[in-house]
Amino acid sequence: MYSTIVDNTPLIKVSSAKHEASYAVNGSLMNPLEAFYASLAACAAVYAKKACKELGVPAAGIEIACKPFAGPSGPLSLAKFKTDVRFPEHFTAEQKEKILDSIAHCAVKDIVVNGPAIDFQVAEA
Repeated sequence: MYSTIVDNTPLIKVSSAKHEASYAVNGSLMNPLEAFYASLAACAAVYAKKACKELGVPAAGIEIACKPFAGPSGPLSLAKFKTDVRFPEHFTAEQKEKILDSIAHCAVKDIVVNGPAIDFQVAEA
């Protein structure tokens, strides 16, 4: 479970059983939408590392750059999310292909792609 207590500051702290994350609505920290985009980039890195481990090659030096593109409804909508991956010279074409395929199956991205099946509920406790 994730929980937060709303106060009058610009900060938002969300806690789980193991961790705490901080966000802000004034630009001093990532806001939740920016954090969502960051989680997609982090997921790409997790899957790149997993693929490298399976291939027996070091993941060091792989660069991942992600960019969200707003949809027709404006900056709070998402039409496209582009992930560019740069590899160090020692990676073979086959290794690159396997790592890119792994990144394409990131769990966070899969939730977004399959999101229409999610039943979001908001209710007074």
